[in-house]
Amino acid sequence: MKRLLWIIPLLIAIIILVTILYVKLALPNVGKAPAITIEPTAERLERGKYLANNVMGCIDCHTERDMTRFSGPIKDKPFAGGGEEFTVELGAPGDFFAPNLTPYHLGDWTDGEIYRAITAGVSKDGRALFPSMPYHLYGQASKEDIYSVIAYLRTLPSFENTVPAAKPKFPFSLIINTIPKKIEHKEMPDADNLVEYGEYVIKLAGCIDCHTPMEKGQFIMEKAYAGGMEFILPTGVVRSVNLTPDEETGIGAWDEETFVARFKAYSDSSFVPYEVKEGFNTIMPWTMYGKMDSIDLKAIFAYLQSLEPIKNEVTLFSPKDELAGVE
Repeated sequence: MKRLLWIIPLLIAIIILVTILYVKLALPNVGKAPAITIEPTAERLERGKYLANNVMGCIDCHTERDMTRFSGPIKDKPFAGGGEEFTVELGAPGDFFAPNLTPYHLGDWTDGEIYRAITAGVSKDGRALFPSMPYHLYGQASKEDIYSVIAYLRTLPSFENTVPAAKPKFPFSLIINTIPKKIEHKEMPDADNLVEYGEYVIKLAGCIDCHTPMEKGQFIMEKAYAGGMEFILPTGVVRSVNLTPDEETGIGAWDEETFVARFKAYSDSSFVPYEVKEGFNTIMPWTMYGKMDSIDLKAIFAYLQSLEPIKNEVTLFSPKDELAGVE
């Protein structure tokens, strides 16, 4: 009996150690990068430019943003050169930095390695990528759309910008290896079916990741699209809005025209992001999403209206002084 008292804790310790070693050394396991060569056709370059800049937000996240101005417009340089921070101070489980997408960094990557990174979340060297890039959603896109993005990235001017290495905190340094999954591609639905096509586009845009609240690092899927995700800004904390068709707390009282117009207000050069020294600001990249095709915006609206309404009152913004307890 006494021997069992020390054997059981020993067995538990061995199991824990083996599990840690497996997660650390054997994961992520999504397979080798595919051996593909993507032809840069005119159609792919046009589609890739549109997706990377106005739907998937690749350029938005991989270019440093000026959060002293409304909606955090991207800075002129380094365009797609990486460096945007997702740090502990901003609520991340470690310090992460958007990689350089220009040939300075990706020049020695194969098309297959870029493809695996976008769709499965594994870098050229086998590291798991931080899922602020929603590769779990991009892996559900059509192959052709991902090929188009890669073709476009190959055309970007090279910017010499070396981005710091990621520094995940424990235990996320282990958890991150379990996140990448094998690809589950889907074909793009016909645009005539607005709801199905809208579901496809909204996944490409990653809306669910910003408009779903989290608890202990996990999305609360019962409140998908119901808003409440918090983002720490220099002026305070902004929270995402409720996109479900609840008439009181969501967009149930909106019509298609109102929804599209909300985006198109930022679609041309007449809107210049103004300086925000204090008060409300947002990380929503309106000037990029504002250039989304109207049919795509209409489809997104149709999909959102097909969801079950979720009542979730969101306090959109809390000023920095209020958070600090200053009256």
